[in-house]
Amino acid sequence: MKPKKSLGQNFLKSISVLNRIVGAGEVSKDDIILEIGPGKGILTEKLLEKSNHVIAVEKDRELFYFLQNKFSKEIEEKKLILIKDDILKFDIQKMDCEFFGNYKIIANIPYNITGAILKKFLSEKDKPKSMTLMIQKEVAERIMARDGKESLLSISVKAYGEPKILFKVSRGNFYPSPKVDSTVIAIKNISRKIFIENNIDEEKFWEIIRAGFAHKRKKLSSNLKSSMSKTGLDILGNKRAEELTLKDWIDLAKML
Repeated sequence: MKPKKSLGQNFLKSISVLNRIVGAGEVSKDDIILEIGPGKGILTEKLLEKSNHVIAVEKDRELFYFLQNKFSKEIEEKKLILIKDDILKFDIQKMDCEFFGNYKIIANIPYNITGAILKKFLSEKDKPKSMTLMIQKEVAERIMARDGKESLLSISVKAYGEPKILFKVSRGNFYPSPKVDSTVIAIKNISRKIFIENNIDEEKFWEIIRAGFAHKRKKLSSNLKSSMSKTGLDILGNKRAEELTLKDWIDLAKML
């Protein structure tokens, strides 16, 4: 079964890396695991060894039927719920599952939709309690702001959880081998607590963030001049959006 480039398919083939991913996810028998894009089911097998409740969402029709056959026993035993759907259209709240609201995401996700997946699940009403993801190395570094510059992506992740780079995975561990190296990250303690604790309107907070990053080369005071007082603009001075930490954005939102 040939990987489809249009779907960003690169199949992980290293058993040692798979074991490290599952170990990083701290999977127990009672954990509900959502896997995105199971592919040929190599990670799914490892997850089923640790958990009695795995939900796998696969978009590719051929792979879906392949997985149906491969895991027929686990599906019959209801250890695995296999769903054919586009993960970006998948409505987790329609799942007839008593466990949602307390689940983990563990997946080797398609790199071309990494940002969309993070946005979807971090802003879900029923958020995962943690995410353990294989993503592109450069994206992982951007989330952590390794260059000292924050981005819309890094602030978006940090506003809801605690991201951490776990380990790197070289491109040779995949078939076909991608043009980039990968990194496994964990996002833990996912919640809306910063909005609740700081009494900030979540929707308005993101309006400010998006406006701030709208024109990256401009000073932040220029991007926000229509929504801030002169005092607030003076405080910002010559700063640009990438120079502000999450705490800075929280303080800024309180001023507006």
